[in-house]
Amino acid sequence: APAWLRRLCGHLLSERLLRPGGVQAVVRGVLEGTDGGAGAETAALDWKKCDAVGKILAACPQQCLSLEDYYRQVCPQILDLLHIQDKVTARQFQRVATTTLLTMAREQPELAERHLLQPLLAPLRRCSEAAELALEDLTAGALLVPEAELGSCVEDVLKVYVVGNDSSSLLLGSLQSVLGVVFSLYSFAKQNVSYLRSPCQDILLWFLEKAEREQSLAVLESLAGLSSHVPTLHPQCQLRVGSEGGAAVVVGETISDEDEALYQKISSEQCHLESLVELLSHCQKSGLAGDFFIHCLKELTQVAAEDEAAPNPAVEPGGSLLELEQYQARQGRKLLVLQLVAALCEGVSDTVFTDIVQVQEFLAAVLQRACAHPARGPGAAAEAQTLAMAMGLAAAVLGGAVQLKSSDFVVLKRLVPLLEELSRTYPDPLTQELASDLRIAICTHGACSPGTLGAAAHGKAGTAAQSPAGTAPSPPAPRHGHGSPSARRERSKEQSTCREPSASGASPAPGADSPAPAGLQELLVSAYDPQPPSRAAALRRLASLVTQRDPEALRLQEKLLQVFLENMQHEDAFVYLSAIQGVALLSSDYPERILPILLAQYECPAQGTEDTMSAVTRMKLGEVLMRVTRALGDMVFQHREPLIRAFLRGARDPDSALRASSLSNLGELCQHLGFQLGSIIQEVTCCVTAIARTDPEAEVRRAAVHVVVLLLRGLSEKVTEVLRDVLRDLYRLLKHVATAERDAATVLHAQLALEELDSAVRRVLFPPQTLEKKIVVLP
Repeated sequence: APAWLRRLCGHLLSERLLRPGGVQAVVRGVLEGTDGGAGAETAALDWKKCDAVGKILAACPQQCLSLEDYYRQVCPQILDLLHIQDKVTARQFQRVATTTLLTMAREQPELAERHLLQPLLAPLRRCSEAAELALEDLTAGALLVPEAELGSCVEDVLKVYVVGNDSSSLLLGSLQSVLGVVFSLYSFAKQNVSYLRSPCQDILLWFLEKAEREQSLAVLESLAGLSSHVPTLHPQCQLRVGSEGGAAVVVGETISDEDEALYQKISSEQCHLESLVELLSHCQKSGLAGDFFIHCLKELTQVAAEDEAAPNPAVEPGGSLLELEQYQARQGRKLLVLQLVAALCEGVSDTVFTDIVQVQEFLAAVLQRACAHPARGPGAAAEAQTLAMAMGLAAAVLGGAVQLKSSDFVVLKRLVPLLEELSRTYPDPLTQELASDLRIAICTHGACSPGTLGAAAHGKAGTAAQSPAGTAPSPPAPRHGHGSPSARRERSKEQSTCREPSASGASPAPGADSPAPAGLQELLVSAYDPQPPSRAAALRRLASLVTQRDPEALRLQEKLLQVFLENMQHEDAFVYLSAIQGVALLSSDYPERILPILLAQYECPAQGTEDTMSAVTRMKLGEVLMRVTRALGDMVFQHREPLIRAFLRGARDPDSALRASSLSNLGELCQHLGFQLGSIIQEVTCCVTAIARTDPEAEVRRAAVHVVVLLLRGLSEKVTEVLRDVLRDLYRLLKHVATAERDAATVLHAQLALEELDSAVRRVLFPPQTLEKKIVVLP
């Protein structure tokens, strides 16, 4: 086009842009011809056109008096583009708005923050603890942020930050100021049914991924309640469930009862902690979860050092009130760190470390804690056990479990000073020798024999954790004899004599006099090690041999089953879960031999055991049976009757927890069997109906209704065919529970079952209409 025409068109566009509604008019004019059909989809995917429109809007026209006035007039209209309801043009307008906002943020960061980002984040900032609002002037229950405004704000933040994907310092800094409120909203949505959970999670994960690692760790520390880098939700604000599936912010009521206030505070902290752990479970591949876990361990060491250095004003007389408050704050922080470390160990510990650097930092944190605070006093056993696990990990890494390169040894050499100090100052001589062995292995780049190091890790670390502080164990055997057969036999004999007896009072460890190979025999002995880490590691290794179908392990399957069953009675979760896994693997490979044994023990517990212990063991056996059911798949049909009979008997046990567990197992089994249930469905229905109507415990009634839910889900479209004789009884039961039950969770289960039943019956009565194409050949 000629220059005069371009100037004239630009002048006319600029004039229209500065009028009310001018931004939307200009965007529609530039994107003209794409108001429907495939054209609109093509324009939405045309990034170049959207970028061009964004740059036009971001550039201040010559007719405007000042840049400030232009931003003041245009920015509210740009934010309005994010709220276009027309589905045909919404994608185009949202991309144009995002591009324009990001361009303005790059070119004029101060003006963009004042006129774009602050209004965009205003609903979230309004309810943060940094907001300067006179909440005391507002009445309790007053609406602070409506549901529609809060939901629209979260969606806009998702479009601009996550979809726009521009990790500039301005955007990250502005988003950090509201991350505390977003996290509170995410935690709230996680407890309830809300569409805000997914966008809040995406926003948090995007920031943690794009920000610098130190900044991400500082934000996680604030979300955990250990610092105040990020403003959180105002303490007088409260989130309420919205009528449209969202949430609203209201002014909370002041709780006068101190016990109730404490309960609310602890419940909120626990919920936030669970949400943080779930959030970190999505950050394991990037290494952020491992870095934060190590950061918490270092924080734990620091808190313990401060707690040891500072006096206790509650014990020492003459302490001021300020010192007492500081002491209580330190104790609260210490408990919070301990709770956080425990939750991380349980939630994200399986694959928390992604490289050798994180392993080195973890080992350094544990070793530094051991050097600063040797195992003494009432917590000596736990401290020694933690140190033994860390040194066992180091021995496994150096012993060939991980293929190490020369660069990895450069990283591991950072542990040498700590290992040297530990070998000189730690009170236990066996731990000193193991630390010296590890230091030599690192300095020589693994020149030590892996077998020697493995023996040292197995014998010394376990004994170091076992021996109490201040006692001198027997002197270690000469290092040159670790790998010899005689030394191995002596070590096996020594461990078999010092192991703890099993809970059922069985005979000594199997394998002590069996013709099993030396390696398998040593694992069988280690399965009765007094230290839970060594015992669990041996059980995991035995389960791995079963998975690999090792011929020697399969030859001793009865002995392995005995070992696993006895370890199921151990109180440590790591041990009995490892034993459960081993029994399940054996049973899934040889169900005809092992399932009858498990069912007999499930139905008839061992004589002489306490009722509580018997119930716990039977619940563990129930978990084994369900794992076997999942592994067998459709082949579980031939074991249908004994399994259902065992669970029906468990549903009549005096222990309420066992009754609920048996019903849960029964429901999952019915879901797996599906249409193969047959006539036994009558017994299941009668049992479930009687329990749901008459059982005094709410959790048992809840489990009974849950059986119906699982049964309906498993049958799906075949509900009316398989359950035709009992469908009316089940419907009446669910209606009775929904109207007469006092327990809210049981009512919820009943409503879910009614919805499953309703959808199944609707599919039968109103099948979906399908269009078929038929070709008829006329004669």
